[in-house]
Amino acid sequence: MEAASKLPPDADDGVLRFIEQFALLLTDGGMPRMAARVFACVLADDSGQLTAAELAARLRVSPAAISGAARYLIQVDLLTKAREPGGRCDHYRLADDLWYEAFGHKDTLLRRWEEGLVEGIELLGDDTPAGRRMQETRAFFAFLRTELAPMMERWEEHRRATARRLSAED
Repeated sequence: MEAASKLPPDADDGVLRFIEQFALLLTDGGMPRMAARVFACVLADDSGQLTAAELAARLRVSPAAISGAARYLIQVDLLTKAREPGGRCDHYRLADDLWYEAFGHKDTLLRRWEEGLVEGIELLGDDTPAGRRMQETRAFFAFLRTELAPMMERWEEHRRATARRLSAED
């Protein structure tokens, strides 16, 4: 439900348009709408962290909407929740190595999906159309799982090389 809060005076309309447009792209990819808006908002903030109240004010929504979206984003490793020492409110922040954290630990999930398909394949038989689809799905998950670690290593190597290049240009 939309709240009647006003945007902070330093909020830039162009940034807010970007947040909404990028959130639409994330939503098109399957992310829940409010989670996409919250993620885009934190991503677009220089600090990489915002409180629920700050997010609610910027996005013009209720704190309850932020809470549910943040829970989802924490679950999929796109945000973490932290509290400043002595602070009374939580900050939702991006992980230091956001994309590595979000994708780097999916091998466990892929293995569980692989193992979960075994019973269906055994029940249906791998000589049936449904059994063959399940077998192909299981093989796909196995392929992704074995490719994930080397791909993440290549990403880290690429990231370090890019950082070195950029620091040499400065």
